[in-house]
Amino acid sequence: MTSQIKNYDEYVSAYKKSIEDPEAFWDQEAKGFTWFEAYSKVLNWDFNQAKSEWFINGKTNITYNCLDRHIKDRGDQTAILWEPNEPNDPVRKISYKQLLDEVCQCANALKSFGIKKGDRVIFYMPMVPELAIGILACARIGAVHSVVFAGFSAQALHDRINDAQAKLVVCSDYNKRGAKFIPVKKVVDEALNMGCPSIEKCLVHRNSSETVRWNWDRDIWWHHEVHKQNKTCIAERMDSEDMLFILYTSGSTGKPKGVVHTCGGYMVYTAYTFRNVFQYEDRDIYWCTADIGWITGHSYIVYGPLLNGATTLMFEGVPTFPDPGRFWAICEKHNVNQFYTAPTAIRALMAKGNEWPAQYDLSQLKVLGSVGEPINEEAWHWYNEHIGYQTAPIVDTWWQTETGGILISPLPNITDTKPTYASYPLPGIQAVLVNHEGQEIIENEVEGLLCIKHPWPSIIRTTYGDHERCKNVYFSAFPGMYFTGDGARRDKDGRIRVIGRVDDVINVSGHRMGTAEVENAINQHPKVIESAVVGFPHEIKGEGIYAYIISQNHLTDDNLKQEIIQTVAKEIGPIAKPDHIHFVEGLPKTRSGKIMRRLLRKIAAGDFDSLGDVSTLINPEIVDNLIHSRKV
Repeated sequence: MTSQIKNYDEYVSAYKKSIEDPEAFWDQEAKGFTWFEAYSKVLNWDFNQAKSEWFINGKTNITYNCLDRHIKDRGDQTAILWEPNEPNDPVRKISYKQLLDEVCQCANALKSFGIKKGDRVIFYMPMVPELAIGILACARIGAVHSVVFAGFSAQALHDRINDAQAKLVVCSDYNKRGAKFIPVKKVVDEALNMGCPSIEKCLVHRNSSETVRWNWDRDIWWHHEVHKQNKTCIAERMDSEDMLFILYTSGSTGKPKGVVHTCGGYMVYTAYTFRNVFQYEDRDIYWCTADIGWITGHSYIVYGPLLNGATTLMFEGVPTFPDPGRFWAICEKHNVNQFYTAPTAIRALMAKGNEWPAQYDLSQLKVLGSVGEPINEEAWHWYNEHIGYQTAPIVDTWWQTETGGILISPLPNITDTKPTYASYPLPGIQAVLVNHEGQEIIENEVEGLLCIKHPWPSIIRTTYGDHERCKNVYFSAFPGMYFTGDGARRDKDGRIRVIGRVDDVINVSGHRMGTAEVENAINQHPKVIESAVVGFPHEIKGEGIYAYIISQNHLTDDNLKQEIIQTVAKEIGPIAKPDHIHFVEGLPKTRSGKIMRRLLRKIAAGDFDSLGDVSTLINPEIVDNLIHSRKV
C-alpha cells in the first residue's frame, strides 16, 4: 500500500525527499504495489522531446493491484457503492470479490469479440457500475479504454472513435439523468452511421425496459454475452509504459487531443494522491460526484480508490433531482466521509438556498474536495459553513487531464487552507512560476506562468497519434519545463492560487488580471448567481473587461449594474471594474460544466461569424440568445 502523510513535519520531510531525490522517493512508493517483474530503472526523461518514462521494464497490471491483491483481506468489503438516479430504486453494493468476478467475465467477453492487447475500446455510458467494470476489463487484458462522456453529440463521438481507430463501442440503451431519459444507443448508431470503419462490434448494456433499434451483425447485449463467461481471467502482463487509456480533451485548435496515460506511473501516482489528499482511512465511504467520462472519474472514482482498497460511491443522477437536497441526502444515507465535487455544482446548490443542506445530518463528512476550476471565495465559505460545519477541511485541488492526478492541494488537517488558493504542491511536484521569457521567479507575492520543471509518474506521455502536438502544446513554450497553460499567483507563504488559463488573463492598461479573480469579486454581490468574465478589444485600455452575469430573477436594471461595479471596485480596485455588463439567462457550458470562454470572447468582440463548433456544449441554443442580446 502507498504511504500516508500524517502531520505537517511528515509533509515537509516527504516533500524535501521528493525534490532532492525524486527517483528514490518514487521508488519507495512503487514498492507498495505488486510487480510481476521488477523495473530496472525508475526514470528516463527529456522534456525537450516530451519524453517521460517511469519504472522502466517493470511488468504489472493495474487491475491486479486494484482487485486481486485485496481479496484476502477485504474480499467481502464493498468496493463500489452505487446510488441510482431514482432515490427509491435499489442501491447496489459490489464487493471486491464480486467486482473481480465481474471484471473477469467482462474481460473474457471482450476476448471472445476478438479484442486483444493494444486494441482501443470506446465507452459511451451513463454512471452505472458496468462502466467501471468495462474499463477495468479492458485494463485486465491490456486493451486501451477511451471513455467519451455520454452527453457528447454523435459527431463528437464519431470523431473520437475514428481518431482512436477503436474496434468496439460499449454503450447503454438509455441513460437516466434526473428527469431525463436519454436514448444513448441512438446517438451511438448515428455516430457509427457517419462512418466508423474500424468498429466491429457494439456491446450494449440494458439500462431500461425500452426497445431499441438493433443491428444483428454488429450489436450484442451485455447480459447475453458477459454473464455467461468464466469468472477467471489471468491479468495480462503489462509493461509499465504500455498504454492504459486515451482521454480526449478540447484543444485550442478545436480538434480534440487524445491524452495518453500509461500503466505503471499512473497507478503509483493516483494511488498516492488519493490516499494523501483525501486522508482516506480504512472503511471510510468516499464519494466523488464526477462522471467517469472525465479524468476526475478515472483517477478518483475508479483507479485511485480501488488501488487503496477503498469503498467508492458512484452516483447515476444529478444534484438537483428529485430536489436540490439530493447530494446531501446521499451523504446522510451512506455516511459519506470524503466528498469531492465541482464549484459549478456548489454554486448551483448554494443558489437554491441554505434550507436544503440544513435538512440533513452531514456530520460524518471529514474532507470536502473541489475540482475542475478555481473555487470562488463565496462558494468556498458556503461549502465550509453549510456542508462542512467548519470542521471538514476543503481541499481545493488543481490538476489537469494531462497530469493524471492532483498536483497542488492542501492536505486536510496537515497543511492550512486559504479560500481561492489551491495551496501547496504535493510531494514530487516541482511547481515554478516563470515570466514570459521563461525565467523562474524566485520571490513570493508574485504572479507568473505556472510550469513544472520535473516529471511526476502520471504525466502525459503523448497525444495519441501525434507526438509532435504533445511537444508543441506542453513542452515548447519554455524549454525544459511542462507548461500548464495557467497563470498563477504565489502569496508570501508560498501558497499557489491558479488564476486561470493564460488566455483567461486580461491585460487592462498594462495590469494583468485573472478572469477568475474578477468573477470572484462580481459573485460577492448577493443578487449575482454566476458570472463569466472575458477580455474584449478596448480603444483606450487595449483590453477591456466584459462580464456576462446571471442575476437572481433575471434582474437587468442599471442600479444593479452600478452596485456590481462598486462591488468589484471594492474587492479588487477601480482598475478591475467591468467595462461592459451583459445580463444573460445562461452561459455556454461543456458537458463537464466548464464555461466555453472562447465563444464568450468572440461574442464580446462582436465576432459572430467564426464561432466554430458548438456541438459539444450542453446548451448550444444559448449561443443564439447571447448573440441576439449582444446585438440589441
